[in-house]
Amino acid sequence: MTELPARENRAFLQRAVRFLAEEARVDQFLDIGAGLPTAGNTHEIAQRRVPHARVVYVDNDPKVGAHARRLLTGAATYIEEDLRNPGAILDHPLLKETLDLNRPVGLILIAVLHLLPDHARAREIVRELLAALPSGSYLAATNITLDHGDPGEPTTVPGGGRPRSRAEFAEFFTGLGLIGPGIVPVSEWLPEVPAHQRPAPEQVAVYGAVGRKP
Repeated sequence: MTELPARENRAFLQRAVRFLAEEARVDQFLDIGAGLPTAGNTHEIAQRRVPHARVVYVDNDPKVGAHARRLLTGAATYIEEDLRNPGAILDHPLLKETLDLNRPVGLILIAVLHLLPDHARAREIVRELLAALPSGSYLAATNITLDHGDPGEPTTVPGGGRPRSRAEFAEFFTGLGLIGPGIVPVSEWLPEVPAHQRPAPEQVAVYGAVGRKP
């Protein structure tokens, strides 16, 4: 993912977590595919609004794990596991120690779903994760797209990955109540800057949405 889409993804993550912590009163988060902990990550944003918020990060990169374990303490922890193994994530002792799955959880899948090329399997994984979470939980997710490009351009994206159409991305939110503008380019979801300062959809080429489990 190039610099502008990556920056807009990060901004979407921060707005989504702020919404979940402030408006939805969610105080538990499961952030899968989180990558290296940096400024403005889920636990920092959530704990500024809800100091007792608890966060479990998941990533399959051992280097990420080593770095995260040095930085994360208290109510934020890290599990080295793979999104392709949702059962192992949900059954992990650290997750069970940190999160109460009887209360709403914010499931964060930012800039990771495109790493699942098999669309049917990707849908199954998201459904399995959501099925383990109670009513009132939320899904915040993004995925790269080619919807806004020239139809004559190659059907690949920089750095690889599985782009998805709006309709395909919407399948991850089946049965959920969409928040705000629904499924839109990430820079258009509850934006905090005027329209003339936001990048065009084709410059970002990433869909984002937040949905609530009834």
